[in-house]
Amino acid sequence: MKYVLVTGGVVSGLGKGVTASSIGLILKACGLRVTSIKIDPYLNTDAGTMSPFEHGEVYVLDDGGEVDLDLGNYERFLDIKLTRDNNITTGKIYQSVIDKERRGDYLGKTVQVVPHITDAIQEWVERVAKIPVDGEEGPADVCVIELGGTIGDIESMPFIEALGQFSYRVGAGNFCLIHVSLVPVLSVVGEQKTKPTQHSVRGLRGLGLAPNILACRSTTALDENVKAKLSQFCHVSAENIITLYDVSNIWHIPLLLRDQKAHEAILKVLNLLSVAGEPCLEEWTSRAELYDMLHERVRIAMVGKYTGLSDSYLSVIKALLHASVAQGKKLIVDWVPACDLEPETAKENPDVYNAAWNLLKAADGVLVPGGFGDRGVQGKILATKYARENRIPFLGICLGMQIAVIEFARSVLGLKDANSTEFDPNTKNPCVIFMPEGSTTHMGGTMRLGSRRTYFQVMDCKSAKLYGNRGFIDERHRHRYEVNPNMVTHLENSGLSFTGKDASGQRMEIVELPNHPYFVGVQFHPEFKSRPGKPSALFLGLIAAACGQLDSVLKEDRFSQKIGTGKGGMSNGTKMVKTYQNGSPTKPANGSFDDVYRNCNGVQV
Repeated sequence: MKYVLVTGGVVSGLGKGVTASSIGLILKACGLRVTSIKIDPYLNTDAGTMSPFEHGEVYVLDDGGEVDLDLGNYERFLDIKLTRDNNITTGKIYQSVIDKERRGDYLGKTVQVVPHITDAIQEWVERVAKIPVDGEEGPADVCVIELGGTIGDIESMPFIEALGQFSYRVGAGNFCLIHVSLVPVLSVVGEQKTKPTQHSVRGLRGLGLAPNILACRSTTALDENVKAKLSQFCHVSAENIITLYDVSNIWHIPLLLRDQKAHEAILKVLNLLSVAGEPCLEEWTSRAELYDMLHERVRIAMVGKYTGLSDSYLSVIKALLHASVAQGKKLIVDWVPACDLEPETAKENPDVYNAAWNLLKAADGVLVPGGFGDRGVQGKILATKYARENRIPFLGICLGMQIAVIEFARSVLGLKDANSTEFDPNTKNPCVIFMPEGSTTHMGGTMRLGSRRTYFQVMDCKSAKLYGNRGFIDERHRHRYEVNPNMVTHLENSGLSFTGKDASGQRMEIVELPNHPYFVGVQFHPEFKSRPGKPSALFLGLIAAACGQLDSVLKEDRFSQKIGTGKGGMSNGTKMVKTYQNGSPTKPANGSFDDVYRNCNGVQV
C-alpha cells in the first residue's frame, strides 16, 4: 500500500479537500485504484451534532456515517463509496483507546498520547486503507490522506507525530507528503511572497515531516524565480513545486496537476512510474470545458435557513451544477433566507422582505433543502405555496418534503394549524411526527441514517420515470421526523400522491403533485449520490423542468446510463482538450463559477 498525505499551511480554507480529491482523481486516471481518508482533529466523535455554520454541511455515507464534507468531494471526484471509518476524528481515536483501557487491554500500563494514541492512529489508517471502496475486491493501490486544519494547530499534534512515525515505518518509497500552502500577492507591490510558505514548511519539518511536493495556492501561476526561491529555502526540487492558481471551476484542478506533471512527481516518490500509465482525463476535460462555454442561464431559488454559509448546502449546490451542465445551462443560485419571506420581516425591514420575494419570483425553479429547528419554517411554507400555486418547478428535500405536506394540509385541506411536532408538539393536526424508533435523550447518531430502500407505488409518475422506471431505489437518509401515516389517506384523497414508500409501506419517501409541471418532495437526500458524470435524477428533473425540457428528459432511457459514460453529462460526446499555455488557461468570456479555487480566501459557493 502506498500513502499520499496532504497537509495545509499558513491559513485554513485553501482547498486541501479539492486538492486531495484531484490528486486521487489523477492517480486513478493513471490506472491505479485509490481510496481516501480524512483526519479531523476536533474532539467530536463525528460531524453529526455540529451546526452547518461551524463546519459546513454534514455529509452522509451509505453506512450512515455523518462525516466531514470533504468526503463528499472524494466520492464525487473518484466515484467511490466510503465508510464512516474513512473519517478519523480525535474523538473516535480517544474513545477507542479509552475503551481498550477500560477492558484492560494495556495490561496495567500508563496510557499516554505517545505511544498509545499515536499507535491507535497508525493502526486505524492501515486498517481503513485496506477497505475496498470502488466495488472491486482487495485493497486499493494508493490511499490519499488529508489532515484537516493547519500545521501548528495544537489539536493536530498527536496526528502529526503519528504520521511522522508512520512515514518512517512504511518507508520512503511508500509515503509521499504534499504540503498545500499560500503564496499571497500583495496588492501594494504586486509581488508573490514566499515567506509564509517558508515558515509553514519550517514548522512542518520541525515536527518531523518533510514535504516531497509543494502545492502553492496563488492568484496566478508562480514565477520561475519564486519557484527557485521556494526550492532553495524549503528543500524541495523546483519540478516538485506545483501552482494551484485561480481557475474558472474546480474541475480544472486535476488538469492543472496533470499539465504540471504532478502525477509524475508523486509516482516517482512512490516508485510507481513503471506500473502507472499516462492519465486519461479526456472526458473530465470535456466536462470542464463544456461548463466554461455555457451561457444560457437557469435560476434556482434556494430557500433555506443556513444561506449565510454556502458550504452548508455544498452537496446540493454540486448536484444542481451536475444537472445544469447535463442540460447545457449555466447555473445561477439565488440565496433566499427563509426568514426574509415572513410577514414579520415585512414589518421590521420591508426592503429585505421585498428583495427576498423578488428573488423568489424571478426564479425558474425553487428548492427547499433539509434543515432542523423552527427558524424560517413559515418562510419555507410561503415559498412552497408560491411554487405550488404558480406552477413553478419545486423540489423539497427532507424537511423540504415535510414543509410541502404541511403547506398542502393548510392550504388545500383547510387545516390551518397543521404542523410538525418538531415545531409545535401540541398541534391538533400533526402532519409530521417524531419517528417511534428515535431517541429523545441522545442527539449524536440517533437519526434514521444511511442508505435505505424506497419502493415506487406507481410507475406513471415523474420520479419513477426519472429513475429509469425501476421498481425501487436506494438513497441516503438523515432525519428524525416523518410524514404522519395516519394522515396519508386524507392527503391523497385531496390530490397529493405519495409515489414512494419504504418496505413497510408506512413511511413516506416521495410525494408528488400529478397535475403540477414538477412538484416533488423526498424524505431522502439525493444530492449525496450525484456525480459529475451522472447527475441525481431528481435534480436533473428540477433543472429540466425549470428550462422547459422535462418532457424530453422523461423520454430518455435513464436506466441504462452509467457513471463515467458521459451520458446525461455530455450531449454529443465531443472531446475538447485544453492545454495550459504559459501557466494560464483561457478565461471564459461569460464569467466564472465561484468555488474554492476562485480566490485565495477559500470561499465556496
